[in-house]
Amino acid sequence: MGDKRTTFRQLHEEPGAFIIPNPWDIGTARILAALGFRALATTSAGMAFSYGVAEGQTSSEDTLNHCRALVSATPLPVSADLEKGFGDSPESSAQTIRAAADIGLAGCSLEDHTGNPNEPIYDFSLAVERIQAAAEARSALSHDFVLTARCENFMWGRPNLDDTIERLQAFEAAGADVLYAPGLKDLDTIRLVCESVSKPVNVVMGLPGTTFSVAELASVGVKRISVGSALARLAYGAVANAAREMVVSGTFEFAQQAMGFAEIEGFFTGVTKS
Repeated sequence: MGDKRTTFRQLHEEPGAFIIPNPWDIGTARILAALGFRALATTSAGMAFSYGVAEGQTSSEDTLNHCRALVSATPLPVSADLEKGFGDSPESSAQTIRAAADIGLAGCSLEDHTGNPNEPIYDFSLAVERIQAAAEARSALSHDFVLTARCENFMWGRPNLDDTIERLQAFEAAGADVLYAPGLKDLDTIRLVCESVSKPVNVVMGLPGTTFSVAELASVGVKRISVGSALARLAYGAVANAAREMVVSGTFEFAQQAMGFAEIEGFFTGVTKS
């Protein structure tokens, strides 16, 4: 376990950028591992969909059980999307880190989104205090753990780049290992964010709008690339479209696009490789 945690931090120290894809169950985790990815991240939205609820509606117990299952699914290090953590206070952030570490996660992200659509972003001071408490809890662990701090401005109707950068800089000073501001739309903005901090930066691809290649993102300073709920949305969308075809047309053409039974099983038996 210690090796996985150490390996995860080392990935952030290698040249270039790496992709950390987001499975939402054991099967998808094993497929991604078989295809050669070196680390995995959970997706809070994908997890919620797998429980049949909206994002943010899963309990802390269900979230930890889900993360525990993904940690056990493959030999790869796993970082968890834990949204705001299991409460609003700095102490709840610290408790979240300890709980995440206890189940074998190699890292996690905490965000400054409150979960309240009327006041979606924590006050600056509280947001920083939450990350500082999380960083202190991480430093007290007996093993490595990578803390990612997220600024959610661009995801919640607050596209204020100056405030976003100020928050990321404050999160870095508070002890975060990785900085992350989902929703940045262009390479110049991403470059500016990367140049404004000294710690590794994560970006998410797969949101609606323009996407960029690994090479393009690495060229502007990005270290880590996740895809959030994009893979889950792709899969659930395929199921929904197939169901609509059956209901509306009474046809089954969707099956022509389905992966073969043997190929899927190959991911789980070690036959299919990248």
